[in-house]
Amino acid sequence: QVQLVESGGGLVQPGGSLRLSCAASGIIFGIDRMGWYRQAPGMQRELVAVIARGGRTNYADSVKGRFTISRDNGKNTVYLQMNSLKPEDTALYYCNVVQRFNYLEHWGQGTQVTVSS
Repeated sequence: QVQLVESGGGLVQPGGSLRLSCAASGIIFGIDRMGWYRQAPGMQRELVAVIARGGRTNYADSVKGRFTISRDNGKNTVYLQMNSLKPEDTALYYCNVVQRFNYLEHWGQGTQVTVSS
């Protein structure tokens, strides 16, 4: 029923840019907050950025000034613009969506971002 479709990952050189997208469908009663998490090999999952329904944002310190999260409520889509990418940004990036009212969470399958020369 609920589906999160992620796109935009890939291989990029240090200093390059990527834009991730995540489109949610099947969430009948709406979405509260949306965000992006990442997990690198041997590391635990960490929050990258989150955006509330009204547009307020929070970022991990490691990505502040380089990444920008945004959302289109009409399209139920969240984006992550990633600039000045570093090798340490290499990870599997997961979209996270929290629906309204009961705050049930949904996760995307993950999209790989690799930053390497």
